[in-house]
Amino acid sequence: MLPNDLENYLHSHIPLSKAMQVAVVKIDSDSVVLSAPLAPNTNHQDTIFGGSASAVAILAAWSLLNTRLLREGFQSRLVIQRNTMEYDLPIAGDFTAHAMLQDPAQWEPFLRMLKRKGKARTTVVSVLEFEGRKVGHFVGEFVAIKTGKN
Repeated sequence: MLPNDLENYLHSHIPLSKAMQVAVVKIDSDSVVLSAPLAPNTNHQDTIFGGSASAVAILAAWSLLNTRLLREGFQSRLVIQRNTMEYDLPIAGDFTAHAMLQDPAQWEPFLRMLKRKGKARTTVVSVLEFEGRKVGHFVGEFVAIKTGKN
């Protein structure tokens, strides 16, 4: 999947991503990087609203799993089950969320479980960055439910 394809998908199927002006910066086999500008995500302190930061972190994590599952040929419903979000510093401008698997060694067992049981869980992290500094950290557990043949 190309960055533009993912961005169009997000904007079409998750309208909040369009309102927040989320952009796909990068997709590769191990990570997804999304960005969002300050203007549509600002709070009363002229920094990024915490809910917007969290939403972009979740979108990046979800996007990573979705693109990896599609690459593996899985059709699934992918939902977040639980998460934690830490805000280390205020974000006073455009920022990114860089999502990666918490434990890459768990990817193959995750796929085996999904194939065998039709349902599997895995954990993804997203690191928020602003001006080259880590400003937040997200950890989320996602559940994939197989919906198609594989």
